[in-house]
Amino acid sequence: MAEETLPGTETDADVDRIVLHVDMDCFYASCERLREPELVGEPVVVGMGYEPGEGHGAVATASYEAREFGVESAQPISTALDRLPRIDERAGDDEPLEDTEGVGYYRTVDLDFYKSVAADVKEILHDCADVVREVSIDEAYLDVTDRTAWDVAPTGDRTLAEGYARYVKQRIARDVGVEASIGVAPNMSTAKIASDFDKPDGLVVVRPGEVKSFLAPIPVEEVHGVGPVTARELASLDIETAGDLADADPNILESNFGSRGRELHERARGHDDRRVTPTGRPKSLSRESAFTDPTAEMEAKSEVVRALAADVADRAQSRGAMYRTIGIKVVVPPFDINTRARSLPGPVDDPDLVESVALDLLDAEFADETVRKLGVRVSNLSFSSADQSSLDGWKSAAGVSPSERIDGDAGESSTGDDQSSARRRKHRGQSSLVEFD
Repeated sequence: MAEETLPGTETDADVDRIVLHVDMDCFYASCERLREPELVGEPVVVGMGYEPGEGHGAVATASYEAREFGVESAQPISTALDRLPRIDERAGDDEPLEDTEGVGYYRTVDLDFYKSVAADVKEILHDCADVVREVSIDEAYLDVTDRTAWDVAPTGDRTLAEGYARYVKQRIARDVGVEASIGVAPNMSTAKIASDFDKPDGLVVVRPGEVKSFLAPIPVEEVHGVGPVTARELASLDIETAGDLADADPNILESNFGSRGRELHERARGHDDRRVTPTGRPKSLSRESAFTDPTAEMEAKSEVVRALAADVADRAQSRGAMYRTIGIKVVVPPFDINTRARSLPGPVDDPDLVESVALDLLDAEFADETVRKLGVRVSNLSFSSADQSSLDGWKSAAGVSPSERIDGDAGESSTGDDQSSARRRKHRGQSSLVEFD
């Protein structure tokens, strides 16, 4: 039976809405594992303000393996080292380390690299949903109401919404190489709780008629808007779970917490009428493809780049987007990321140009390189209804040929999340972000 609805709320819209909360698992640690696959399954600690061999700084994130030793986010590195020594502290200079049990791998925050990986994830999210709200580098809400449904799949063992969420997870894992946990629910607050319910690599679906029963046993501090102080105050009223909060007298809650008390009461009952609102249009569009076996064969690499260029250009056209920068991403084993880009004098919509520039960038530096993954990206997007839709239009205005209108060279790196890996390493430790997952 469907649950009761508050008077005055939009019943049909609220019940039918399908919200995904995508939360990357130990994102910084997962990114480090992309560069160093040998770290998979090992305790990994990423520190901000931390330098190799030093004991200062704080933990930005710790892998689940490291958490088993009591290492937590925001913890001083010195405390983390007491609980989980560095691997190099167990081995002498001339002594090979054979037993790695009880030791961890410590790495410095490399935010530029993490942003690059996050951009790849968010490209997928924007491709999978019409409305995306990016909350942080590793977290986003998606409204996929128009993409799927709460109906039961023909197999009879799951909803169509669950199948779609699984598809999103698989694309992130396959195309980017990092894990995500996803919560699926008819509102934002329940979806967020669901994404944290079965980490890591979790997928939890809460159907419209199951929201209140799902929330009931959840600790009250996990209700959206309840912090540590509020949780202690609620405990003094013998309210320890979301079910307790849902059953509490709203008048007493309002007298203790003001209007926020009644809002928390509604959230605990599964009512959250907030809409997923977009945080803005995408700044870039890209596509990537990994080789099953790394290859140096130029024809194979060119074929992939052509397909990716066509796909990216098609996506830009479908969104009414023009672009001023065309670039490629080349990942060399084990996971050395290289990006190159060329800028145009103005926004264009020219699929042939995307392919031509991408192939030129590939040939200029990476013709003989063995690569494991390739990507094509268009950026500096413009969504205006300008007449200009191809580079040809610039010829009469500028008086030069198309080949002369591309500034920069094959070695020019683009800005933002397209910095070279060398520059990324140079800026490690510059961030004060802490990951709480």
